[in-house]
Amino acid sequence: MAEQITREDALAREGFRHACHIMLYGDCSAKLFGKIPIKHIVLMQMRFDGLLGFPGGLVNPSEETLEVGLSRELNEEVGVAVTVGMEDHISSCLSTSCPQLFTHFYIKKMTESELRDIERAAVATAKDHGLEVLGMVRVPLYFLRNGGGLPYFLSHSFISNSRAQLLSALQHCGLLSQGELEKAVRQAEQMRHTQR
Repeated sequence: MAEQITREDALAREGFRHACHIMLYGDCSAKLFGKIPIKHIVLMQMRFDGLLGFPGGLVNPSEETLEVGLSRELNEEVGVAVTVGMEDHISSCLSTSCPQLFTHFYIKKMTESELRDIERAAVATAKDHGLEVLGMVRVPLYFLRNGGGLPYFLSHSFISNSRAQLLSALQHCGLLSQGELEKAVRQAEQMRHTQR
Protein backbone atom coordinates (compact mmCIF):
# COMPACT_ATOMS: atom_id res chain seq x y z
CA MET A 1 0.00 0.00 0.00
CA ALA A 2 1.28 3.46 -0.89
CA GLU A 3 2.35 5.84 1.86
CA GLN A 4 -0.33 8.41 2.76
CA ILE A 5 0.44 12.12 2.80
CA THR A 6 -1.79 15.12 3.40
CA ARG A 7 -3.22 16.92 0.39
CA GLU A 8 -1.45 20.11 1.49
CA ASP A 9 1.96 18.42 1.87
CA ALA A 10 1.63 16.83 -1.57
CA LEU A 11 0.84 20.21 -3.14
CA ALA A 12 3.75 21.87 -1.32
CA ARG A 13 6.36 19.55 -2.84
CA GLU A 14 8.02 20.81 -6.00
CA GLY A 15 8.77 18.82 -9.12
CA PHE A 16 5.85 16.40 -8.77
CA ARG A 17 2.90 15.73 -11.04
CA HIS A 18 -0.62 15.19 -9.68
CA ALA A 19 -3.35 12.78 -10.76
CA CYS A 20 -6.87 12.90 -9.32
CA HIS A 21 -9.44 10.10 -9.52
CA ILE A 22 -12.88 9.62 -8.03
CA MET A 23 -15.28 6.88 -7.04
CA LEU A 24 -18.85 7.88 -7.85
CA TYR A 25 -21.42 5.82 -5.98
CA GLY A 26 -24.96 5.80 -4.65
CA ASP A 27 -27.71 3.65 -3.21
CA CYS A 28 -29.81 1.44 -5.47
CA SER A 29 -33.15 -0.32 -4.94
CA ALA A 30 -32.89 -2.72 -7.92
CA LYS A 31 -32.53 -6.49 -7.67
CA LEU A 32 -30.50 -8.71 -9.97
CA PHE A 33 -32.81 -11.31 -11.58
CA GLY A 34 -35.53 -9.90 -9.34
CA LYS A 35 -34.06 -11.50 -6.21
CA ILE A 36 -30.44 -10.47 -5.46
CA PRO A 37 -30.39 -6.95 -3.91
CA ILE A 38 -27.86 -4.72 -5.66
CA LYS A 39 -28.02 -2.12 -2.83
CA HIS A 40 -25.34 0.21 -4.25
CA ILE A 41 -24.00 1.44 -7.57
CA VAL A 42 -20.23 1.97 -7.72
CA LEU A 43 -18.82 3.20 -11.02
CA MET A 44 -15.42 2.42 -12.48
CA GLN A 45 -14.27 2.53 -16.09
CA MET A 46 -12.59 0.34 -18.63
CA ARG A 47 -9.55 2.24 -19.84
CA PHE A 48 -7.99 2.31 -23.31
CA ASP A 49 -5.39 -0.26 -22.19
CA GLY A 50 -7.98 -2.76 -20.98
CA LEU A 51 -7.33 -2.06 -17.29
CA LEU A 52 -10.01 -1.06 -14.79
CA GLY A 53 -9.67 2.29 -13.06
CA PHE A 54 -11.54 5.29 -11.73
CA PRO A 55 -12.42 8.33 -13.83
CA GLY A 56 -9.97 11.22 -13.59
CA GLY A 57 -6.51 12.12 -14.78
CA LEU A 58 -3.59 14.50 -14.58
CA VAL A 59 -4.14 17.92 -13.04
CA ASN A 60 -1.78 20.91 -13.01
CA PRO A 61 -2.17 22.66 -9.62
CA SER A 62 -0.35 25.75 -10.91
CA GLU A 63 -3.25 26.29 -13.35
CA GLU A 64 -6.28 24.90 -11.47
CA THR A 65 -7.21 23.41 -8.12
CA LEU A 66 -7.17 19.63 -7.84
CA GLU A 67 -10.96 19.65 -7.61
CA VAL A 68 -11.49 21.89 -10.65
CA GLY A 69 -9.06 19.74 -12.63
CA LEU A 70 -10.84 16.56 -11.58
CA SER A 71 -14.20 18.07 -12.58
CA ARG A 72 -12.72 18.94 -15.99
CA GLU A 73 -11.41 15.39 -16.42
CA LEU A 74 -14.81 13.97 -15.45
CA ASN A 75 -16.53 16.14 -18.05
CA GLU A 76 -14.15 14.80 -20.71
CA GLU A 77 -14.40 11.14 -19.64
CA VAL A 78 -18.04 10.78 -18.57
CA GLY A 79 -19.66 13.64 -20.49
CA VAL A 80 -21.18 15.25 -17.40
CA ALA A 81 -19.97 18.21 -15.36
CA VAL A 82 -19.70 16.79 -11.83
CA THR A 83 -18.78 19.31 -9.15
CA VAL A 84 -16.07 17.97 -6.85
CA GLY A 85 -15.20 19.69 -3.58
CA MET A 86 -12.43 19.40 -1.01
CA GLU A 87 -14.92 17.60 1.25
CA ASP A 88 -14.90 14.71 -1.26
CA HIS A 89 -11.11 14.21 -0.86
CA ILE A 90 -10.19 10.95 0.86
CA SER A 91 -6.46 10.39 0.42
CA SER A 92 -3.24 11.50 -1.24
CA CYS A 93 -0.20 9.31 -1.71
CA LEU A 94 2.99 8.96 -3.70
CA SER A 95 2.43 6.61 -6.62
CA THR A 96 4.09 3.22 -6.27
CA SER A 97 4.23 2.68 -10.03
CA CYS A 98 5.16 6.13 -11.35
CA PRO A 99 7.94 8.20 -9.75
CA GLN A 100 7.34 11.89 -9.07
CA LEU A 101 3.53 11.44 -9.14
CA PHE A 102 1.05 12.06 -6.35
CA THR A 103 -2.33 10.39 -6.64
CA HIS A 104 -5.32 12.04 -5.00
CA PHE A 105 -8.47 10.00 -4.43
CA TYR A 106 -12.00 11.33 -3.99
CA ILE A 107 -15.37 9.75 -3.23
CA LYS A 108 -18.70 11.37 -4.12
CA LYS A 109 -22.15 10.03 -3.29
CA MET A 110 -24.83 10.70 -5.88
CA THR A 111 -28.43 9.68 -6.51
CA GLU A 112 -29.27 6.62 -8.58
CA SER A 113 -30.74 8.92 -11.25
CA GLU A 114 -27.55 11.01 -11.44
CA LEU A 115 -25.43 7.87 -11.80
CA ARG A 116 -27.67 6.57 -14.59
CA ASP A 117 -27.29 9.94 -16.36
CA ILE A 118 -23.50 9.56 -16.12
CA GLU A 119 -23.64 6.04 -17.54
CA ARG A 120 -25.69 7.27 -20.53
CA ALA A 121 -23.55 10.36 -21.11
CA ALA A 122 -20.31 8.35 -20.88
CA VAL A 123 -21.36 6.56 -24.07
CA ALA A 124 -23.33 9.30 -25.85
CA THR A 125 -21.50 12.59 -25.23
CA ALA A 126 -18.15 12.02 -23.48
CA LYS A 127 -15.29 13.47 -25.53
CA ASP A 128 -12.90 10.66 -24.58
CA HIS A 129 -15.31 7.71 -25.10
CA GLY A 130 -13.72 5.18 -27.42
CA LEU A 131 -10.32 6.84 -27.02
CA GLU A 132 -8.98 7.08 -23.46
CA VAL A 133 -12.08 5.47 -21.99
CA LEU A 134 -13.94 2.44 -23.34
CA GLY A 135 -16.93 2.69 -21.03
CA MET A 136 -18.23 2.82 -17.49
CA VAL A 137 -18.73 -0.38 -15.53
CA ARG A 138 -20.59 -1.09 -12.32
CA VAL A 139 -18.73 -2.90 -9.57
CA PRO A 140 -20.82 -5.95 -8.61
CA LEU A 141 -21.10 -5.71 -4.82
CA TYR A 142 -22.72 -9.12 -4.43
CA PHE A 143 -21.58 -12.74 -4.31
CA LEU A 144 -22.75 -15.45 -6.69
CA ARG A 145 -21.99 -19.16 -6.78
CA ASN A 146 -18.48 -20.18 -7.84
CA GLY A 147 -17.01 -16.76 -7.02
CA GLY A 148 -19.19 -14.72 -9.36
CA GLY A 149 -19.88 -11.08 -8.60
CA LEU A 150 -17.30 -9.12 -6.60
CA PRO A 151 -14.65 -11.86 -6.30
CA TYR A 152 -14.56 -12.39 -10.07
CA PHE A 153 -14.48 -8.62 -10.65
CA LEU A 154 -11.49 -8.28 -8.30
CA SER A 155 -9.61 -10.99 -10.20
CA HIS A 156 -9.38 -8.67 -13.24
CA SER A 157 -6.49 -6.27 -13.92
CA PHE A 158 -6.56 -2.78 -12.44
CA ILE A 159 -4.38 0.26 -13.16
CA SER A 160 -1.87 1.28 -10.48
CA ASN A 161 -3.46 1.29 -7.02
CA SER A 162 -7.11 1.52 -8.11
CA ARG A 163 -7.93 -1.98 -6.78
CA ALA A 164 -6.62 -1.01 -3.34
CA GLN A 165 -8.50 2.31 -3.58
CA LEU A 166 -11.71 0.44 -4.41
CA LEU A 167 -11.39 -1.91 -1.44
CA SER A 168 -10.52 0.95 0.90
CA ALA A 169 -13.43 3.06 -0.40
CA LEU A 170 -15.94 0.22 -0.02
CA GLN A 171 -14.88 -0.12 3.62
CA HIS A 172 -14.74 3.68 4.19
CA CYS A 173 -18.32 4.10 2.89
CA GLY A 174 -19.60 1.02 4.74
CA LEU A 175 -20.87 -0.58 1.52
CA LEU A 176 -19.51 -4.00 2.51
CA SER A 177 -18.37 -5.45 5.81
CA GLN A 178 -14.74 -6.23 6.54
CA GLY A 179 -15.61 -9.94 6.43
CA GLU A 180 -17.24 -9.62 3.01
CA LEU A 181 -14.24 -7.73 1.64
CA GLU A 182 -11.81 -10.33 3.00
CA LYS A 183 -13.91 -13.14 1.49
CA ALA A 184 -13.99 -11.39 -1.92
CA VAL A 185 -10.22 -10.81 -1.93
CA ARG A 186 -9.52 -14.40 -0.86
CA GLN A 187 -11.76 -15.83 -3.59
CA ALA A 188 -10.29 -13.44 -6.20
CA GLU A 189 -6.76 -14.58 -5.32
CA GLN A 190 -7.80 -18.23 -5.64
CA MET A 191 -9.23 -17.49 -9.11
CA ARG A 192 -6.05 -15.75 -10.22
CA HIS A 193 -3.95 -18.75 -9.17
CA THR A 194 -6.19 -21.24 -10.99
CA GLN A 195 -6.16 -19.08 -14.16
CA ARG A 196 -2.35 -19.28 -14.43
